[in-house]
Amino acid sequence: QVQVVESGGGLVQAGGSLRLTCTASGRTFSAVRMGWFRQAPGKEREFVAAIYWNSGSEYYAETVKGRFMISRGNAKNTNYLQMNNLKPEDTAVYYCAANQRSYGTITTDRANGYDNWGRGTQVTVSS
Repeated sequence: QVQVVESGGGLVQAGGSLRLTCTASGRTFSAVRMGWFRQAPGKEREFVAAIYWNSGSEYYAETVKGRFMISRGNAKNTNYLQMNNLKPEDTAVYYCAANQRSYGTITTDRANGYDNWGRGTQVTVSS
């Protein structure tokens, strides 16, 4: 069984920064792709960023491009989401997701393209 755990959320003022950490664990689990999604109250879950383990390729939603950066950690199946210049509209629960199977890059920004999910971490940006 795969467990995905996020950490690093919190309350920050607009213009500030936060770094989220995600670790996926399982006896034989080896991530092919890890991604971040977020969900604000009353809204659907939306894609934020993703990274492919072998190539290091990164993908971002237009709303966060240039402000957020996803990176692989030194530890296996760990990634970081560095969030800079945060805005009140970034307020949401942030979820990490991980895949061991490859469903193709066309599914990178689709929630149903990920098999394993964390419980989420709250990010609140005050104006």
